[in-house]
Amino acid sequence: MKTNRVEFKVQFTNDLYKEVIAFANSDGGEIYVGIDDDGRVVGLPDVNSEHMKITNGLRDAIAPDVTMFIKTTVREDKVVHISIGEGTNKPYYLKSKGLKPSGVFVRQGTSCAPASVEQIRRMIKDSDGDVYEENRSMNQALNFEDASAFFKRYNVEFSEEKYAALGICRPSDRLYTNLAAILSDECPYTVKVAVFADDNNTAIKDLKEFSGSVFRQLGDSFSYLMLCNKVAATFRGLERIERADYPEEAIREALLNAIVHRDYSFSGSIIINVNESQMEFVSIGGLLQGLTPEDIRSGISQPRNKKLAAVFHRLRLIESYGTGIRKIFNLYSDCAAQPRIEVTPNTFKIVLPNMNATKLSIKESEPVEQLSPQKKAILRFIEENGKITEQQVQSLLKIKQTRAYTLMNELKKSGLISDVGRGADKFFIKKK
Repeated sequence: MKTNRVEFKVQFTNDLYKEVIAFANSDGGEIYVGIDDDGRVVGLPDVNSEHMKITNGLRDAIAPDVTMFIKTTVREDKVVHISIGEGTNKPYYLKSKGLKPSGVFVRQGTSCAPASVEQIRRMIKDSDGDVYEENRSMNQALNFEDASAFFKRYNVEFSEEKYAALGICRPSDRLYTNLAAILSDECPYTVKVAVFADDNNTAIKDLKEFSGSVFRQLGDSFSYLMLCNKVAATFRGLERIERADYPEEAIREALLNAIVHRDYSFSGSIIINVNESQMEFVSIGGLLQGLTPEDIRSGISQPRNKKLAAVFHRLRLIESYGTGIRKIFNLYSDCAAQPRIEVTPNTFKIVLPNMNATKLSIKESEPVEQLSPQKKAILRFIEENGKITEQQVQSLLKIKQTRAYTLMNELKKSGLISDVGRGADKFFIKKK
């Protein structure tokens, strides 16, 4: 009788491969070729020839190699019995279709059905491990024109012989990895840049989305951001002094950080928001467990995508030991407004202040330069973290509640900060 573990086939057809894949991707099962759906034996006219077709086809039509989990026998009643065990290198798929729902099948009740994209991803993760960039790519039809040109520009060899060493393919079966998909012309991820007319990021002036290989996205995004990087001119006597809104190297390092360290196991784009006050880089994926924003600022580096970081390091686009973030803060060492790192469980954000806008705001509020060290420390904490509470002020300055209240009240009266909320939930932010 046909069950969730038993399948009958009157004769051999190519649909047999789907049934084998479904059993190997599930809990295993038995297929009898030469028995009809009602369980009646009809036999195969040339059973030995059919048996040969089946065994050859199982080897040639299915990937990865599933034959080690299959045993085929010819019965005396001219029925071919195929016993399939659960495979250990899931998902198995039709070579002609690839790692997509039209090529991957699972057992559902008494029939086989195409696997969903999420089922395929889960099987890959369970088989390959939890390192996303090392897992098999669902798209195996990849091209590397951009990558090849980029490697050539930096005088680094890029050839199929180097793919395994780079992590682009698996040495065992030469299948492309997710790292390959990221570096390929078919990269499924993008970078989106939005330019806003207001500091609240509500009125969009321009919106761009950059796709293709991450190398192309890096170049195109950087070029566009440099177009957004205005230059302000001042005069010292007869000397004209020009200064860009943002240090070019800070933009470069923030963009590289977003591309190299984002969590590619999630879909979605890197988001870059630009307004008159700041430029913020938002990438998917919070900090790795155990790290804090202070660790990152100190230069502690624990890359999420080790092989992707190694590729960028080989091209001399990034340095080791997390120097990029330190560079950004050093570039702002003489600026009143400091870069900020903001982290949520699923996002990592670097905010670059507009140096020329900061300079203007300082001129409008000269008393900032004359503030006490304690007040400067409070403002610096807000710049770095976005907000501060009275309890944090007490801890930061090692002072009592009354002194903390006095300091915050004086900063409010100076027009430098404003409070949000009430009671225990109240916190203070920089006043715009």
